[in-house]
Amino acid sequence: MRTVRSISASAPSVKSDRQFTSSRLLSSNFRTQSNHSSRRAVLTSISENSCRILRSGSGFGIPHKRTGQRPCPLVVASATSRSQGFSSEQPMASPAHFLTALHKFSRPHTMIGTAISILSISALAIQGYPPSGVAGNALVQALVSALLMNISIVGTNQIFDVEIDKINKPELPLASGELTMSEGVGIVVITTVLSFVLGWASGSVPLMLTLAVSWILGLLYSIELPFMRWKRSPLLAAGCILAVRAVIVQLGFYTHMALAVGGMSSIQEVLSSISSYGPVAFTCSFMLFFSIVIALFKDIPDVKGDEQSDIRTLSVRFGVSKVFWVCVWLLSVAYAAACGYALSRLEVAGILKTVLAVGGHIAAAALLWKGAVGVNTENKSELTSFYMFIWKLFYAEYLIIPFFA
Repeated sequence: MRTVRSISASAPSVKSDRQFTSSRLLSSNFRTQSNHSSRRAVLTSISENSCRILRSGSGFGIPHKRTGQRPCPLVVASATSRSQGFSSEQPMASPAHFLTALHKFSRPHTMIGTAISILSISALAIQGYPPSGVAGNALVQALVSALLMNISIVGTNQIFDVEIDKINKPELPLASGELTMSEGVGIVVITTVLSFVLGWASGSVPLMLTLAVSWILGLLYSIELPFMRWKRSPLLAAGCILAVRAVIVQLGFYTHMALAVGGMSSIQEVLSSISSYGPVAFTCSFMLFFSIVIALFKDIPDVKGDEQSDIRTLSVRFGVSKVFWVCVWLLSVAYAAACGYALSRLEVAGILKTVLAVGGHIAAAALLWKGAVGVNTENKSELTSFYMFIWKLFYAEYLIIPFFA
């Protein structure tokens, strides 16, 4: 009986010990969670304070889609990492995964457009000169440095447009989380530096100027700073694209190649010859029209995100359908002008080149209208698909341009 009483008496003691042990575990767990919370609070505070310093000096920030405020990229990247289940300490993805993300980050359709335009305008510059190692080396210098700069410019735009891209282009690597913000910034810095190093190593002043002006316009277009973020203005946004695609690429790389092959001795001589050499002058004029179309059309599929971010593009102001058909008619006028110019050079270019130039533009115009009439302007996927088709017409134009010579 005493044994039973002893056991019964000890039972509360055992229960008490268990409660004490449980309390210690809960207390320890609470302290651990409190420590983690404190660390996160400290890191967030450091990030926000760092961003105040950055904004006071350089104004880096991403536009908030509703209020127009600029939350710090450090805080945005940190929040994105937590929400997607990875941290800055997590190891980088496999090389194959990173290369896939880099491919998306580079915006391949713009890379193809840059490469084809350089090849086409270089063909005009070296026409009449025998193939040589000097010309080949100059062409490689132009291509590699320009493609690196292309990645830098489109990457900068994605860094500052990440919140908008989550609505308009969620497949892009920064918006989807395939690349972290620090990785995106790293890619932009590396490609910018490499592009300028290659340009400087070439010793070509026209090439360096082309790279520098393109880079500056890219910064003006994208970065959220006073008197910058030109993409908010339809006029300034179009001006950036026109300047690069219609003027800088044509004149800069033509001059670079003309000086490289030794056909002319100075930049002034090259520029003065362009006014008397019709094909280059016409190419600049034609690409002016084409660049206007690309500048206007690229905003059409992005109306939803632009409206929420208070980016007042022409598509937002006047409606998708109106801007869509303005683009189609502008490109049609450009194709008609190209046919007229090709016919005017019949005696110089010859019958074969003239037929190819006229026939190529008629075919392009026919494809343009065939595609346009079937587009539902209320359907974003159809608009995006047609926008990419406009880029294919852009590529095709550079294949036709050499027949003007």
